[in-house]
Amino acid sequence: MTLVMVVDDVRPLAEQYAYDLQRLGEFRTLVASGGKEALELLAGEPVDCVILDLEMPGVDGFEVLKTLGERGMGIPVIVYTGTGDYERCVRAVKLGAYGFIDKAERMERVVHEVRRAIEHRRLSGEVAALQRRLAAEDSALVGSSAPMRALKDLVARLAPIPSPVLIEGESGTGKELVARDLHRLGRYPAEPFVALNAGALPDELVESELFGHERGAFTGAHQLKKGAFETAGKGTLFLDEVGELPAAAQVKLLRVLEQREVRRVGGSREIPVEARVVAASNRSLAGEVEAGRFREDLLFRLNVHLVRVPPLRDRRSDLPDLIQHLLAGICDRLRLKPRRLAPEALQALMAYDWRRNNVRELRNVLERMVIAADSEALDLAAVPLEIRGEDLPPPGTSYAAQKAEAERRIVLEALERNGWQLTRTAKDLGLADHASLSKLMQRLGVQRP
Repeated sequence: MTLVMVVDDVRPLAEQYAYDLQRLGEFRTLVASGGKEALELLAGEPVDCVILDLEMPGVDGFEVLKTLGERGMGIPVIVYTGTGDYERCVRAVKLGAYGFIDKAERMERVVHEVRRAIEHRRLSGEVAALQRRLAAEDSALVGSSAPMRALKDLVARLAPIPSPVLIEGESGTGKELVARDLHRLGRYPAEPFVALNAGALPDELVESELFGHERGAFTGAHQLKKGAFETAGKGTLFLDEVGELPAAAQVKLLRVLEQREVRRVGGSREIPVEARVVAASNRSLAGEVEAGRFREDLLFRLNVHLVRVPPLRDRRSDLPDLIQHLLAGICDRLRLKPRRLAPEALQALMAYDWRRNNVRELRNVLERMVIAADSEALDLAAVPLEIRGEDLPPPGTSYAAQKAEAERRIVLEALERNGWQLTRTAKDLGLADHASLSKLMQRLGVQRP
């Protein structure tokens, strides 16, 4: 049954309002005596619609709307007010409210508005799901495995939300591609995408690159320079290897995220900034906090939404499509005729672990193969020696057999990762249910040890 929350600091009024709403609309209702309690309840309750008072002490209705927008919760909110202040209601709508009603409005009309808001949310969800599917087709992230489908869907969900995003993943997994997709699908794709690698900057230049500097601020500062925050405008600032920032820069970055303004090195005025921050790290920042190398409060500000990019070894079924995509790009860049990969060479690449640099390592290996090969067909002899294993199939093994072996290995890895729990493993692999997994295991000859 539909659950509606009524939020008002005058609890008896809220309870009466909720009772009338439940009686006429056949809704379940929930009451919160202020914005703080409402946000706490919304974090754990599957609420379908919120009726929200704006005038409340402490966390008021505007703060609730702002927080819901930052969390990307998408719950329809109907503002109800007894002041008749049209301008405040318009401000609430701009913050994401579905609409507004007067507290004296007849309850039948309120029930009608609640039903309309819930239906609007349902239709918006269907449109958003379609948009996510279309966006995933245009993504630079190549692959249709369960981990990649989940990643693309999460990126599409987070893209319109202006809150910071933290991307974690091993080196070479494509964290910048994720950041660029977040920008491409975001609110301001025409605005700049500014990428800054914190690990590649000397400590003395970090603040200048991030926040800019005034002319004469230090030796060599011959002219004014805008920093990355200003340059990004309303677009995206991608901070790669953010865990490498020195302690002083971490403090100043935290302040910028909290105040949304920067002060250039050598400057005396604060400059408002609007760029969305997307940070990335190839190490767990939570681990860096425990080791005392990263500020916990900065991690809290950056990690509003967390995206984990799967390593290549966890999505081996994507390798054929990914290799084809990379080969086409390499040949186009080098102005060579298209190359194709022989089945035994593909099997060698699929058997390799790719732990060192993931997709980046794969791209480098393919480029070496293209340059070293004498023909358009890249056979096993073209595969670098360090990639070849001793357990390769003999020449002439069919592609279907190699594909089945790759699928078998993927299923085994997923089963071991999930403790041989079939339902959990089926979900991990993107299968419908455990029965589908059982059939797949039977076809591939996978048995519980």
